Formats: sequence, structure tokens, C-alpha cells
Amino acid sequence: MDRRLHEALVNGEVSLLHSLTENDENIIKQTVQGSQHTGLHLAARFGHEELASEIIKLCPEMVSVENIELETPLHEACREGHLEIIKLLLESDSSIIYRVNSHEESALFAACERGKIDAVKHLMNFPRLFNRSPSFPEIVKEILRVRPDFAWKKDFHGCTPLHLACSKGHLEITREFLKLDSDLSSIQDIEGKTPLHCAAIKGRINIIDEIISASMESAEILTHNKETILHLAVKNNHFEVIRYLMGTLDTTKLLNLADSNGNTVLHLATAGKLAGMVVYLLKFGMEVNALNCKGKTALDVVEADASNSGALVIVPALQEAGAKRRNQLSTQLLDVRQNASSTSKSSGENVARMNSRPNKNLEASDSPHHRHHRRNRLQKKLLDLHYESLRNARHTITIVAVLIATVTFAAGINPPGGFCQETAYAILGRQTSFKVFLVCNIVALFLSVGIVNVLVSIIPFKRKSMMKLLTITHKVMWISTLFMASAFIAAIWSTMPKGKGNRLVKVELVVIGGGCTMIVFCGLGIMLAMHWRKKNKWRKEKDRRLRDRSPRSNVSGVEEMTIMRKSFEMSSNSDVDSSDYGYHLY
Repeated sequence: MDRRLHEALVNGEVSLLHSLTENDENIIKQTVQGSQHTGLHLAARFGHEELASEIIKLCPEMVSVENIELETPLHEACREGHLEIIKLLLESDSSIIYRVNSHEESALFAACERGKIDAVKHLMNFPRLFNRSPSFPEIVKEILRVRPDFAWKKDFHGCTPLHLACSKGHLEITREFLKLDSDLSSIQDIEGKTPLHCAAIKGRINIIDEIISASMESAEILTHNKETILHLAVKNNHFEVIRYLMGTLDTTKLLNLADSNGNTVLHLATAGKLAGMVVYLLKFGMEVNALNCKGKTALDVVEADASNSGALVIVPALQEAGAKRRNQLSTQLLDVRQNASSTSKSSGENVARMNSRPNKNLEASDSPHHRHHRRNRLQKKLLDLHYESLRNARHTITIVAVLIATVTFAAGINPPGGFCQETAYAILGRQTSFKVFLVCNIVALFLSVGIVNVLVSIIPFKRKSMMKLLTITHKVMWISTLFMASAFIAAIWSTMPKGKGNRLVKVELVVIGGGCTMIVFCGLGIMLAMHWRKKNKWRKEKDRRLRDRSPRSNVSGVEEMTIMRKSFEMSSNSDVDSSDYGYHLY
């Protein structure tokens, strides 16, 4: 291509193009060496609309001319997102929209690949481009099918396509990304915001529900400013989002977290005079006297600007929940310090008088109500640990059963001594020890397979059901391991050579193997018996306390038994309460 023509095309100089074409009409048809780009390709790439219009007037057939990659100027215009040039090219020849390059990529693909939304929207107006007009989720689905790596691409702000979909409220597109990989919900942008944070900022409850269903862990991610999803929802006044999150998630970890400025969600709600949100949050037992980085409580924040009508509702609600001003908290701390310092200087009478209030507070903190509350919290924690341990035990039994089934299956199809090449029968098949091996191996195999089928098919959601299931499968597992050990000893017995010296070795093998196995099972049996004994003793003691507490003169025997039964059903867990070892057997 002529150097002057190339400069005119790159710089968009229409006058220079006119002067060149006046001297040589065919100069406009020259192409770039190597790439075979025409002048219209270059004008479309650099977005020179007026220059492209002049070229089309001079040589209309150049609209459909292809370069070395079989791309028309429309590919270049779509790739760069020059919408006016796209319209100009399609007005001249609309058939070029169906052209594909050497990689079978259309102009629509080029626009989608570069994320040129305006170009994509315009191209979608051509009905023959698809058999039916596709929706954006279908376009995204098709792009992800061809280039799934695009889901992890980030823009200048560090946002992935899922960030944008959640912010815009595109539910179907969000589902497509989460189907591809649920870990996309944990990617953070340059501010530390995840797609869930973007949905919370915009109040997209349906998007939030979809993300939490796919990845519950994303709800605990903080931004770089240490903001939770609750902070963002309150800051943007999305009350419905707060109600949904409080009803769906376990917010005990998130509720009292402070951001980088020390503000909890209660600080933000009071600062925004969001009366309804403050009243709602107080129902969940928030820490109402938390101090932010400026040393202000929630009551200080709302009273800093009491002119708003919302303060008339917020202040009484906070005070009723026990909220105090900062100076009130500081005074109490100073009183305690003064009382502590005067103890060494004052007489016994003054010491008693100065310490009267702290003693009352100490007595109040050790009241029966507080002790009961602490005991309930400890009991709940123990029950949660117990149920988690049961779930882990269930998984462990399943894994062990699969391992036993694998080992016994392999031993069954490859028996000790091997097969006879001529008859395909087991070489040691006539020996009694081999028959013992075969029976024990088969029993161990099918017991293990049965355990796997039971544990996979039955999913208990109550603790008692889980205990019954584990008790049965655990005892069957004992039997399966016993038979597997017996099969191993029988296999070794079968393959050992005969003779007096070898007979002694065989006997030692049986004694060592069987003895070790029996020691383990006897030890477990003794521990189980001790646990049952202690469990029964605890139950009898509990029944005795209930009988002593119940008023026999006013309650009939039937009613008394009913009360005892209900009390027993409402009790926590006999396995946990009766064991002080930190474990129990089943």
C-alpha cells in the first residue's frame, strides 16, 4: 500500500484521500502487504466514519472484501465497537453480517469477545442471524460454552462478569456463571467486593438467594474496608435484604462485626436515621454499647443530630435495649478504678462501702438466671459438637466400608495361590483353609457393600435416628473387619508350605493375628460397657431428681409420669451429659 494512502487512512484525512484518488482511481484498492487489509478495513479499525463513507462511495464493493483472515471490514468495526461504522457497512451490504473468518468466527462473535455491548445489541436486530431472537442469557451461555475462561476475566475495576450480572440483576446469567463454577462468587474486585456484595448494594434479593444457595461461605467474606454484606445492605437502606439475611443466615458472627471505622451495622442504621431497621436489629440481641473508632456508641451517633424525626423513635428503642452514652460508660469505668485504688488506703469500713456496687454487680452476674444461661450455652455448644462428630463418624464408616469392599473384592478375583492355566480353577481350591478364606472374604465383602448401600440410601436428620443408624452399621463393621482378618489368616495358612516347622509358624500367625484383633475388640467392649453403665446411672439420678422435685400431693401418678417423660424428652443428650471423658461409644 502506498505510504501516503496509509497515512491518510490511519489519520482519517479525507482531503488527502481525495487528492490521491484524483491522480489514481485504482489507488483506493491497494491493500496492506502481509495482512491484505483494505483501506476500508483500516478506516473501520480506527473509527474514521467520514473516511469510511467516502471509500464506500468511491468503491462500494470494498464492503465485502476479505483480508488474509477472511474478515470483512465489519469484523474490524465490531471488534473495536465503532457503532456508526457498523451501521454504515450494514446499510451498504447487510449480507456481510453472516460472513465468518478463517476461525469460523462471525462479526457478532468479535463484538462479544471484546465486550462491545452496543455493537452486540445492534447486531441482534437482524432476525436472520438466529432462527429465533435469543436472549442475553442464551448469548452468555453460548460464549461460556466456547470460552469458559472469560468468566474469570476482570475489567479495570477488578470486576468479573458475575459482578456485573449481580449488580444489574440478571438472575439467569448469574445462574449460568454459578453452574460453571461456584467459586466465582468468592472473587473480589479492587475494593474487596464480591458479587454477593454487589447484589447487597443494589438490593437484589433473588440474586443474593441464588449465590448463598451455591456458596454459603461467600456470605462471610469482608471487603477491604472490613464491611460485611449486612454493612452494605444497611448503608444502602435495603431493609428487605436485611430481613432476608437475618432469616436465612446464621448472623451471630456477622452481626457485631465492625468495619474499618469501627462501625457496626447498628452504628450505620442510627447514623442514617433508619428507625425501622434499628428496631428490627435490636430484636437479635446486638451489642448496643459498642464503640467505633471515634469512641461513640450508637446512642451518641443518633443524638449528634436529633433534629431528624427518626431520632424520636430510635433513641427510646436504644435506651430500652440498654444503650448508653460514651460518658456514661466512662464514668462507670472510672468508678471501678477509683474503688480498686482506694482499697489499699482506706479502712475496712470504707473499703466495704466503696466496693458495694461492684459486689452487687458480681452477685448479679452470678445469679441463678446467669448461671442457667451460661449452662444452656455450654450445653448447646456440646450438642453441636456431638452432632458434628456423628456426621464425621458416618462419613468415616462409609469410607472404611468402601475400602474393605475394595480389598476383599480384589482378593476374591485374585485368590491366594492363583488359578490353573488349563482349567481356570483355583489351585488351592481343595484345601480347607482356602475354603475358610473364601467364606470369610465373601462375608466381609457383602457386609461392607451392605453398609455402603444403607449409609448412602438413608440420610437421617434427627440425632436419635443418626445414633441408631450408626450403632447398627458400626456393629456390622466390627463383624466385617473380623471376617476380613480371618480371611487374611486363612489365606496365609493356605499359601504356607506344609511341614512340622511351618505348622508352628502357622499357629503363631493365628495366635498373633487373632490375639491382636481380640485385644482391640475386648478393649472396645469394656469401654462400651462402662459407658452404658455410667449412662444408666446418670438416667437414674435424673429420674430421682425429677421425683424429688415433683409435688406428689397435688399431681397424680399418671401426670407425674407424663411430666417426667416430657422432661426427659426435652433434656439435651444422655450420651453427652453422662460422659466426662470428652467422647462416647455407640
